[in-house]
Amino acid sequence: MHDDELLTVPEVMARLKIGRSALYDLIRTRSLASLTIGRARRIPAHALDDYILRHLEEAA
Repeated sequence: MHDDELLTVPEVMARLKIGRSALYDLIRTRSLASLTIGRARRIPAHALDDYILRHLEEAA
């Protein structure tokens, strides 16, 4: 995965194995960074990686 890759909402939902509402809650609470291009919501791959690493560190 490239650091500058932009992921779609369904792609991130599949990777985290969560639903759309849960994902938008993460975006709304700024737990997961995202950007809007026109009407499309995109999540930078590095933001998803950072989110996962942060939660792994908290669980340790």
